[in-house]
Order: sequence, then C-alpha cells, then structure tokens
Amino acid sequence: MDASEASRRSRESVWDYPRPPRVEPVSERIRIIFNGEVIADSARAYRVLETSHPPTYYLPQKDVQMGFLNRTEKSSTCEWKGKAVYYDLSVNDKTAAKAAWSYLDPTPAFAEIKDHLAFYAGPMDACFLGEEQVRPQPGGFYGGWITENITGPFKGGPGTIGW
Repeated sequence: MDASEASRRSRESVWDYPRPPRVEPVSERIRIIFNGEVIADSARAYRVLETSHPPTYYLPQKDVQMGFLNRTEKSSTCEWKGKAVYYDLSVNDKTAAKAAWSYLDPTPAFAEIKDHLAFYAGPMDACFLGEEQVRPQPGGFYGGWITENITGPFKGGPGTIGW
C-alpha cells in the first residue's frame, strides 16, 4: 500500500466493530488470484464487520470466474446471516477445498450479500484490497482479511474459541 492509500484508510480496531454485525459497501478494488489465474476482480464488493473479526469481503458472482467453482454438500448456519453454502475452487491441476462460501438466501439485514461470494485468503496465491495484499484471519473457520489498518487481537487462533 502506498502512502496516499494508507492515509485514506484510518486504523480500525476489530473491537470497535458491532455485534450484531453490519454490512457496508467497499469502494476499493478487490482481486483474488489462485494457481496463477485471476479468480475475481471487483470494485462492487461488500464487507461484513463483526466484533473481534477482521472484515469479510463478499464479491458479486458477476465479478467471479464461477466456472472454477463447484458447490459442495457442506453448509453452515450463521445466527445473523443465515445458511451458508461452500464451494471448492479448481484451476488446472490445483484444488482448494471449501475455498469460498455464499449465502443464497441471507436474512433481510444481509440482503446485500445475496449472489455474492467470500473467499478464504489462506489457500489463494494472493488476495488484494486495493494494492495491499491481505493476510488471512488465524484459524481455519473464519474468513476475515487482515490489512495494515486493521488491529486485533483477532478471534480464530488457538485459545480464542470462547471469546
């Protein structure tokens, strides 16, 4: 991230994020790369902010190369957003299991993320918010993206399950 981009983004503590979470539009470009292929490129995303979690970014399906994704049988339920479904991501000879998820019929408070997908940053070659490469939220369950302007501590790592 260059100095001008850093100055535009103020520091945010995940402990100032709300519970229940909120959804808000993102003006920055988001790019996701897997096995050398640009999987997604969007300037029309949303982020979900929730206490103790780095933001999770949801990109419209129209900005995602859906041909690389295969829906799995896995699902989970969020008390706020509803039922999530998961997708495997396959590009050429490389697959990332359950690499993305979506809420096909989210609760009314999260209607904006219908027909959008979120991706775990860990299995990707790179995920970018603007020009900054993000870091994945610790642990294997939550899918938040950590950037230089986001401060923790973050839920998800060992010993944080009861927060």
